Amino acid sequence: MFDFFEQPYTLIGAAVIALFIIFTIRSVIPEKRRWWQLMVPAFIVVFAFGLDGIVKTDLEKINAVVNQGIKAVKEEDVRAVESILSERYSDSYHRSKQHLLDHFKRVLSEPLIANHKQINRLVDIKGSQATVILFTTVTFEKNSRIAQNFTSFLMTKTRLSLEKQPDGKWLFKRIEVLELNRQPANWGQIQ
Repeated sequence: MFDFFEQPYTLIGAAVIALFIIFTIRSVIPEKRRWWQLMVPAFIVVFAFGLDGIVKTDLEKINAVVNQGIKAVKEEDVRAVESILSERYSDSYHRSKQHLLDHFKRVLSEPLIANHKQINRLVDIKGSQATVILFTTVTFEKNSRIAQNFTSFLMTKTRLSLEKQPDGKWLFKRIEVLELNRQPANWGQIQ
């Protein structure tokens, strides 16, 4: 079933069908023509975009938080990363939110990321929990220690676990590195 709140295209399709029906009725029964009949499809289109813009679904909120996280890491902004982490954050390497932030501060202390591009994103939402599998490519700064000692380009696969907060916001509660350059990996390999 189509979710009218996530995309306006179903209602736009309904507006096109309504327009064809109105044209048919107006041509078959010309004495029933009224100027306002042509406004019905226009109203449906405006309603579709208004509904899409006003109502933010969980999927849209999750995608916004993931995009905010990608931007924060690319810009090496620790404060922005902190704002999207749950207070209950922990993963296989970091025992707390503060431990992860300390790791970020240490790793991002020098200019590190030149470019970051998302390849694919798979989102699974179950109630107040969500899992995002994120496939990205990272290009490192030429002068960074990673580019000089290891590689200048890296493909990553990461599992992001999010939880819905009482105020309706989604925050990361766990981030796990699954693959680096299509090889199994974990947080311990990122130093």
